[in-house]
Amino acid sequence: MFRFSNAWTTDVVEAKTLAMFAYMLKAKRVMEIGMFTGYGALTIAEVLPADGKVVTCEIDPFLKEFSRPFFDKSPHGHKVDVRVGPALATMKGVDVAAEGGFDMIFIDADKGGYAAYYEAALSTPGLLNDGGVIVVDNTLFKGQAYLPAQPAAQDYASWNAGGAAITDFNKLVADDPRVEQVTLPVRDGITIVRRAGGVDAGRAPVAVAAPPTPTPAPVPVAAAAPVEPAAAPKAAAAVGGDVVVRGAGGKTILERLRLDGKVALVTGAGQGIGRAFAHALVEAGASVMVVDLELARAEAVAAELVAKGGAGVACAHRADVADEAAVKAMVEAAVSRFGALHIAVNNAGVNKNSAAEETPIAEFDLTFGVNTRGVFMCCQHEARHMLAHGGGKIINTASMASLIVPHPQKQAAYNASKSAVVKLTQSLGCEWASRGVNVNCISPGIVDTPLIWDNPALKPLAERWVADMPIGKLCDVTDLQAAIVYLASEASDYMVGHNLVIEGGQSLW
Repeated sequence: MFRFSNAWTTDVVEAKTLAMFAYMLKAKRVMEIGMFTGYGALTIAEVLPADGKVVTCEIDPFLKEFSRPFFDKSPHGHKVDVRVGPALATMKGVDVAAEGGFDMIFIDADKGGYAAYYEAALSTPGLLNDGGVIVVDNTLFKGQAYLPAQPAAQDYASWNAGGAAITDFNKLVADDPRVEQVTLPVRDGITIVRRAGGVDAGRAPVAVAAPPTPTPAPVPVAAAAPVEPAAAPKAAAAVGGDVVVRGAGGKTILERLRLDGKVALVTGAGQGIGRAFAHALVEAGASVMVVDLELARAEAVAAELVAKGGAGVACAHRADVADEAAVKAMVEAAVSRFGALHIAVNNAGVNKNSAAEETPIAEFDLTFGVNTRGVFMCCQHEARHMLAHGGGKIINTASMASLIVPHPQKQAAYNASKSAVVKLTQSLGCEWASRGVNVNCISPGIVDTPLIWDNPALKPLAERWVADMPIGKLCDVTDLQAAIVYLASEASDYMVGHNLVIEGGQSLW
C-alpha cells in the first residue's frame, strides 16, 4: 500500500541545500522535524562525520520501520535516528546532558505547529548549540505567504490555512528580538534563523497560539525593524534582568504550566476525580489515555475529550491495576498509541466501609491490592519507561484519610492503604528525583457527588462532614483540576514526594 520514493532520501535540490548548510556549519548533530515531507535525512547524514547523528521526528511508527531497511543500505544510514512521537515531545525529551544539543534544527512539519517548534528550539535549554541555526522550510509557501488569500473553494481551503499559518510565523520571527534571519527563495522558501549577536533566548517566549491573520505583506528577509521609542523600556525589561524578569527557561509562568506535546495516562478515569483529571490535562495541552476497569466508561470519557480537544488527543483502555500483567500492558499501550509517556496519574481506588472487627480479610486484601499494591505496580512500570526516556511526572491519588481518621464512617483498611500511598510516594520521590522522575500525590477531601445528597442514608453523614470543614462545603472535582496540571507540568519540577492536601481544612479541626 506504500511505495518509497527516492525524493524522500537523497539527491533532490532541497535535500542537497540542507546538506550544504550542515557541511558549512561543520555540524555534528542535526534535528529534522518532519521526516517524510520531501527532504532527506540520509542526504544530511552523508555530510556528517562518522560519529554524527540526524535525529528525525516521525509521528507514524510504521514509517520508522518501513524506512529502516532503506537507510541500512547506505553506509551513512546508521547516523539516522528516527524517534517516534509528537515532535514537540521528542524535542523536549532530548537528554541534552547525555547526548548534546544540535548544530542545526530543520523544521518542515505541520505549518500550524511551526511557531511551537521554533519556540521549543530556542527555549529548551541546550537544545540549540551555540552558533547553531534553525532552518525553516516553506516560508514563501507557494506565494500564499505574501499574496492575497485565494477563493476558499476546492483545494484553496487548505492552501489558505497553510499560507495564513506561514504568514503569522514569518511575522513572529521578524518581530522576535532574540534572532536574526534571512529568507532564501529556493522553491517555496527557506528561512535561516540564528540567535542575534550574543543574545541568548533571554526573554519571555512569543505566544505560539495563532494570532489574527495580518494583512498579507512581503516576507521580511532581514533583521527585525528597530523597536519604537515608546516600546523600548518594556522591550529592554523583557530582554534583560534576572530569571524572574525573563522567566525560567524564557517562559512565563502560564507557559510553564502548559502540557503541549505531553502524553498522559489516568487510571480510574471513567468517572469522578479521574474524569476531572483527564479533562484538565487535555485542556492544558496533553494527550490522554483514559484507563478504567470498565471499558465503556473509559470510552465515554475519551469521546468527551476528543470533542473538547480534537481527534487524536485521547483513547480508552481497560485495565485492572491490581493485575501486574494488565499494568504492564497499560503502559505499553500508551507508548504504542502516542509514542511516549510523560505523565502518569494513578487514581484508581476502592473503599469498602466496615467495622474493623468485622472486616473480612478478603476485603482488606482487595483494598490494599488496588489502593497500595496497585499504585506501586503502576509507579514501577511507568517509571521504568520514564527513567529510560528522559524523565516524567507521576501523581498518585491518596486521601485526607492519610492525615486524620474520618468519622463517623468506619474504614480502617482504606485509611491505612491511603497512608501507605503517601509514604510510598515519598519513598519513590526520593529514589527517582535525581533521575528526572518526580513523584507526588494529591490528598482530596470528601468529594461531592449526587449520590451523597440523593441517598437518605448518606445525607446525615454528609452534614456531619461539612460541619467538620472550615470551608463549609464538600470538595468538588473541579477543585482538584489545577493541582493535577501543576504537578504534571514543569512548574513543579522542584516538588519531590509531596502530599498536596486539598480538603477544605477538614484535617485542621
